[in-house]
Amino acid sequence: MPLVAHNALPTFRRLEHFGLEIMGQDAALQQDIRELHIGLLNMMPDAALTATEMQFINLIGNCNKIAQFYVYPFSLPELDRGEQARAHIDRHYADFEMLRDQGLDALIITGANVVNPSLDQEPFWEPLIEVVEWAENNVTSILCSCLATHALVKHHHGIERQPLEDKRWGVYSHRVTWPNHPLVRDINTRFDAPHSRWNDVARDDLEDAGLVVLADSEQAGVHLAVSPDLFRIVYFQGHPEYDAFSLLKEYKREVIRYLDGALVEPPPFPQHYFSHNAKILALEFLRSVRGSRNPAAHVADFPEEALLSLVDNTWRDTGKAIVNNWLGLVYRLTNLDRKQPFMDGLDPNNPLGLL
Repeated sequence: MPLVAHNALPTFRRLEHFGLEIMGQDAALQQDIRELHIGLLNMMPDAALTATEMQFINLIGNCNKIAQFYVYPFSLPELDRGEQARAHIDRHYADFEMLRDQGLDALIITGANVVNPSLDQEPFWEPLIEVVEWAENNVTSILCSCLATHALVKHHHGIERQPLEDKRWGVYSHRVTWPNHPLVRDINTRFDAPHSRWNDVARDDLEDAGLVVLADSEQAGVHLAVSPDLFRIVYFQGHPEYDAFSLLKEYKREVIRYLDGALVEPPPFPQHYFSHNAKILALEFLRSVRGSRNPAAHVADFPEEALLSLVDNTWRDTGKAIVNNWLGLVYRLTNLDRKQPFMDGLDPNNPLGLL
């Protein structure tokens, strides 16, 4: 019961090439197996659009095969796009109106780049809230990543994210704070997770609004929280979907900005991510180009592959386990009674019976 390639999205073929089990649409239709239909609202900028799409679809495809998984990426027209990204979206992404008519079991919302002081000043704000308000009444659960978390806690609870003095960037140790919640079942009580953000919503603010924090970090803050009903909205401030090289790609982009003259100083290393040898290699590269009259000409010499061999992915299994638990709960709750909304017969403030 694998991921179903229901259209020609190139990500399906790439994941199959890397060994993920993918089933064609025709073969899937021949099996009498429960389906889960998951929307992926991808709001990431062009440079990260397809990488984010692949990361989340890969996470879903690596979960327990409890159903045939149909994933439908879609985006918002109000987001500024270049020609290539727009063509990719037009060709391979679903239309929200179609998904609204068809129906979804769950929804994932990615982060996004912002340029305005307040999130509600962004061009995508009203279309995003339209999607969210529809989903709250029509899907079993919404999973938010990073900026999407900040947007939804602002919309629902009036919580304003606060700017950080420095970018919170790296891999941080976290502790599970409510180990009996099924989203964190069978994961280590301490685990690593990546963060990459300039803003933060604090644990006290979330808990004062009735949200439940499931995992946080002394250095990085809240990683995982859930809505007061314990499941309808799942909030990540970190990035469980990141690949081993995601932070390396971000670091390389910052190095290129430095070589282009956009940064006065070389960028700092992502915290707790580069090994000692990786830091030495990166510093040697920077020293080698520092005296050049044209530093940008050395971009091609950046030792990306060598650095990748010196970093470790210490969060992937935990991220996969949490998403697997989430999909298992979606499956369980959507199967209570397929003829009625999933909340019928359940306590709307505690559908999981945990209180």
